[in-house]
This record gives sequence, C-alpha cells and structure tokens, in this order.
Amino acid sequence: MKVSFFTLGCKVNQYETELLKEEFLKNDYLVVENDDNPDVFVINSCTVTAESDRKTRQTVRKYRRMYPNSIIVLTGCMPQAAPKEAEKLESADIVLGNGTNYKVIEALNNFQLTGERQIIIEKHKAEQVNKTIDNFYGRTKAFLKIEDGCDRFCSYCIIPYARGRVRSKPIDEIKKEVKTLVEKGFKEVVLIGINLSAYGKETGLNLADAVEAAAETGIERIRLGSMEPDQFSDDVIDRLSKIKSLCPQFHLSLQSGCDNTLKKMNRHYDSAFYAELVAKLRAKFENCAITTDIMVGFAGESEEDFESSLKFAEKIAFAKAHIFAYSVRHGTAAEKFTGHISKEQKHIRSAKMIEKTKKTQIDFLNAQLGKKAPVLFENRGEKGYFEGYTPNYTLVKVKSDENLSGKIIDTYLREVENDYIIGEI
Repeated sequence: MKVSFFTLGCKVNQYETELLKEEFLKNDYLVVENDDNPDVFVINSCTVTAESDRKTRQTVRKYRRMYPNSIIVLTGCMPQAAPKEAEKLESADIVLGNGTNYKVIEALNNFQLTGERQIIIEKHKAEQVNKTIDNFYGRTKAFLKIEDGCDRFCSYCIIPYARGRVRSKPIDEIKKEVKTLVEKGFKEVVLIGINLSAYGKETGLNLADAVEAAAETGIERIRLGSMEPDQFSDDVIDRLSKIKSLCPQFHLSLQSGCDNTLKKMNRHYDSAFYAELVAKLRAKFENCAITTDIMVGFAGESEEDFESSLKFAEKIAFAKAHIFAYSVRHGTAAEKFTGHISKEQKHIRSAKMIEKTKKTQIDFLNAQLGKKAPVLFENRGEKGYFEGYTPNYTLVKVKSDENLSGKIIDTYLREVENDYIIGEI
C-alpha cells in the first residue's frame, strides 16, 4: 500500500513525520509523493495559532476531496489540544493525538477491519521522546528532537496543553541517533524541542550536556532550534562556546520588547535580561546571528507599548525576525484579557515591525560581505543557483554546473540580493 504525508507547523512536527514514515516503511508501505494517488494520506497538524487550526481544517477537507478513496489520517497538535474539534472533522477516518501517533498502524488495521472511525487521543508519556529516526529523507541536514513539552504557560499559548510537560531524550539515545545520521552521510543536525532550552531540567542535565553528546559523534555541524531566553545560564553559554561544531546562530524567542507586554504574556524575563543575554552570546561567539520571533497586537498592547517593542527590536539588530500578529487561543489565560486589538491595527503594527527588522537583516547581511565562509549546500534553486547556509545561517546562493548538494564548501560572500547573499566558490 502507498502512503503520503503533509506536515504543518514546526520542525518538531517535521521530525515526527519522519518517525511516522519509518513506522510505515517497517510495515511494508511505500512512501510516495502527494500526487501518486495514495491509499493512506497522513496530515500532521499544528495548533500554535488560530490560523494554524484553520489551515488544518482546510487541509483535511482539501485532501478528502482530492483523494475520496484514500484513508485520511489526522494527527499532531490540533487533535491533542482540541480533541472535540478534531473529532468533528468527519473527513478524517482516523484521528490521533501527537501522544498516540505511534499507534497509526494499529488504527489503520482496525479501520480496515471494521470500517469504523478510529479516534485515539491519550496523555503524553515520558518514553515517547526516546524514539529515534534512522534517516531524514530528501534532506541534506537532519532535525533531531531531543526534548518535548513545555511548562512555561505563557498567557497566550496553547502548546503546554498540546505537548504536555518537559520531557528529555536520554544522552545515550542522542549519541546513538546522531551517530546513525553521520553514518548516513549527514553533515548537520539541528537539535530541536518544544522548549529546547529546558532540556534535562527533570533529570539534572542541561542543553550543554546534549550538545556535547552530539559533538562526540564527529558530526560536522550542530545547530540549535528555537529557544526560550530565560533558561540560558552563564555556565551553559561558556560550555557551548567551547564546542567547535556548534553553529553560532541562536533563535531566541523575544515575543515583545516591551516589559509591560512581557509581564502580561507571562514571559519569564524582561527586556534588560534579553539584551544582556544577547551581549553575552555575541561576546562568546564570533560573528554570531541572533534571530527571533516577535508578536504584535497582543491584548492590551498600547501604542506606547508597541513603540517600545519596535525600538527594542531595532536596538538588538536581529539577523532575521519572524513577525506575527496575536490571535486568541481558546482555553488560554489571554482569551479573557481586555483591550483586544483590531485586525487593522495588528496589520499596521506588523508592517512597521517587518520594515524595521528587514532593515537590521540587510545590515547584518552587508556585514558578512567580503568574508569567506563554509556553506552547506542543500539544493539547486532557480536559474541554476545552488542554495545553502553558512554556520551563522546566512542564506547563500552560488551558480555552479557541478552538483553541490550535501557539500560544505568555502565560499566568498560577494553581494547582497534581497534576503540572501550571492557567493563565489
């Protein structure tokens, strides 16, 4: 039988889709592209925003129309966080939470045997984070989930309900998994988690322990996924700075540069702490990139609050920023807050923040010109250009007749174009 996949959301979801692929392959399924009329179609959902839920519903209905005879499986964060809403999506024959997606083959067998919808959603278990992958199909770098869950309970966020509490992958499993990926030819692994910087908090370990373990395998590059800023200690920073294979790029989720808004969000730091952390990282890691996420239009965010956040973003001078507008999530504390901002005002603030952070991004790219940097090339893009990333996650494009995919090559950074750099081998 043939199976296809569609993944919404973060890198953790992408990793879990790879786990699902391997489960299907072990059971003699053939993994095919979406246009190959699959017998089974798996949708791995996201629920981080209201828009994510809308996309999930839209995707389920779309693929039901496209493949009326396929078995549609819905899994991921949306069913886990909102099981009643997921159950109403009758276009899905099988509904699994991200805590039960490992039961997908069992659910498929039961559905084929009985013809009855299968809905299996259970609480998370600690051992689920111990599962490992053997490959990362179709990529030159691999994502590796080392942590799951979050216990921060930011007032706007549904993720703790979708992912459970912090759970960490054992050190030996990390080593084993990275070693397997190295043997498969991968030159870079990206360590990811729902609250990555909380790695090991329940076992007395920390993020540095995980990165050091990965480095022992001989992997050429280690990159870190998105992190919470308040869980970086000076000791962790110092230990990380000694790991030569660690890429000097840190995605530190800011959300707001205004202390009033941060307090309402129940974030566990203020702007002064964030600025000090950035200064420490820049002092320890030469030419490092600081990237981030910034939310605009949070409930009760005044014009003065927004301007404060805007100025702070300019002060930090992010190498790249993802800007998004706040959306109400049912079941969160912020749902009951007063002072919700209109869509029009959110749009205006988003545009202003994007304009400001685009300028700091271009300034960062211009600061890279004239340097020589090792680029891991990933794929051939448009007009014969190969695309890849430097250690500090600068996107570089190089024109070449030779296939550069999967190779790390020293590249001269010559010219900024849009949001990337044109390079020369």
